[in-house]
Amino acid sequence: MIIDKINLVNFRCHATYILKCKKKTTLIVGENGCGKTSVLEAIYEAMRGKSFRAVDKDIVRRGEDFYRIELDYTDGEKVIVTYDGQMKKFLVGDKKWARLPKKYRYPVVLFLPSDLHLVGSSPSRKRDYFDRTFSELRENYSSSLSRYNKALKQRNELLKNEFVSREGLFPWNVMLAKYGCEIRKWRELEVEAINQQITEVYRTIADNRDEVKIKYETQDVVISESEYLLQLERNFEKDKLLGHTSFGVHRDNYDFIFNGELADGSASRGEVRSIILALKFIEADMIYKRSARRPIVLLDDVFSELDETRQKCLVQNFKDNQVVITSVDYNE
Repeated sequence: MIIDKINLVNFRCHATYILKCKKKTTLIVGENGCGKTSVLEAIYEAMRGKSFRAVDKDIVRRGEDFYRIELDYTDGEKVIVTYDGQMKKFLVGDKKWARLPKKYRYPVVLFLPSDLHLVGSSPSRKRDYFDRTFSELRENYSSSLSRYNKALKQRNELLKNEFVSREGLFPWNVMLAKYGCEIRKWRELEVEAINQQITEVYRTIADNRDEVKIKYETQDVVISESEYLLQLERNFEKDKLLGHTSFGVHRDNYDFIFNGELADGSASRGEVRSIILALKFIEADMIYKRSARRPIVLLDDVFSELDETRQKCLVQNFKDNQVVITSVDYNE
């Protein structure tokens, strides 16, 4: 699929905005704060069914009570997203849905400036990054993660009640065990797939013989649903005292290993950026190999964070994709 045009109404700071896209690379230039990222956000929402940075009520332009996105593809297909202050709807053809159906979701590789600082970021930030990536690579990952998070929220709310019982938590424990084991299994598989490529891809960017890998860290070696469930039940008194769930995949972490050591502290600024570029290239390649679809690539002001060599590498590796880039400078 190739984007032809996107039309926004009351989206973020845009009262109205129309972007005509080129088949290869489209550049959006403007000062910081003028709404460049919002255009990428709208494209992402129309193609994936949700924003990558906010809930709907925060997206509506100040003083207005609705927003609208209209995304046209070159093959004539159109996706319209509307939000009236209470409900969001997706219109494709002559049918409406409260959620964008899977068959109309198109793969997107999103590249944010914050991604270039991922190596030294918090465990929650790294989990969010890989959750987003794995949701693109595996359809069921996103739904399992959503169900897990809903169960986790319910369990944590119950734990704040002084009269909470083991029996009252049991249904939520069962859900956490089921979806937690699914999430952990898929995380392990995807990290293994990335590690099979990352050193080779990294070397094509950095032009050296360094070795890179991702280490997926869990709290223990629990692998079955029954063991997971048992651990949640064992932690009842502890969790009741803390007021939240202390065990589960929501506590997992990812470490970047560079030549056998933690990359955070041992890799230079340029080496860290090469690691992240390698991750993005692998993500796009894995999506294409699994779906036979070239993902749309959204690059949000990342050129300002990359030197000239890495800028050229970025452009070259995404030459077969449609790319939409935001920048504050024509020369970048």
